[in-house]
Amino acid sequence: MSFLKLEDKTFLITGVANKKSVAYFSAKTLEENGADLIFTVQNDDIKEKVSKLFPNKKIYILDVENTNEVEAFGKKLEEEKIKLNGFLHSIAFANYSEGIKPFHETNLQDYLQASNISCFSLVSLSNAIKNVLVSDASVVTISISSTKATNYGYMGPIKASLDAAVLFLAKSFSKDTKIRFNAVCAGPLKTSASAGIPGYIDNYLYAEQLTMRHQALDTQEVANSVVFLLSPASSGVNASGMVVDAGMSSNYFDESVVQAFAKRD
Repeated sequence: MSFLKLEDKTFLITGVANKKSVAYFSAKTLEENGADLIFTVQNDDIKEKVSKLFPNKKIYILDVENTNEVEAFGKKLEEEKIKLNGFLHSIAFANYSEGIKPFHETNLQDYLQASNISCFSLVSLSNAIKNVLVSDASVVTISISSTKATNYGYMGPIKASLDAAVLFLAKSFSKDTKIRFNAVCAGPLKTSASAGIPGYIDNYLYAEQLTMRHQALDTQEVANSVVFLLSPASSGVNASGMVVDAGMSSNYFDESVVQAFAKRD
């Protein structure tokens, strides 16, 4: 048995859409360490892509905005007598079609939709699959480091809400289980999802200089932390946000960055 003790354990993975995502790297690492996987995807097109990335795995189409579908999914897993050792929540969406606006100009419908998909889906899915999670299962979601970037728009407050949901889910589930809830709070990454955020590349390059090693965070590094938190090796960690940003959030006054700013024309 390995240190992570993932052999023959089963995990639900959400959010795999391509080979650049945190969910993909996490799923691949789990698989390489002996775990079995099942997936939820948004539609048939993504299902086809995921089936090629992870052949012979169960893949369910699920619209997390549809309450009935979420509840039916939980019942489906019960009917199939599936037992889950963990669940990776890696779902997020924001409508940036009108560009990034000042936060006070946020459109209510955009905010509610993004909050439902990016935050409340963790609550609704956890509730739906509670009966198929083993008593000491681990649930992990993907949040963000303490960047508070302006061009992240209203997703900053929504991610803060996600962090709070992690805490209160841990409290709620502790009444009758030992199921743990944690977040991996990642620094800026080069993913397909991030490419859709206006001005993101400038923040990404700036963040790279703020890391203590002056080297951008790698998606595999984030996935490694996800896998650790999903594993029994992290049994003492609960209701926490693990910051994975190569020191960026403790290095805002990096000497080289400050000097470059001071010497600008």
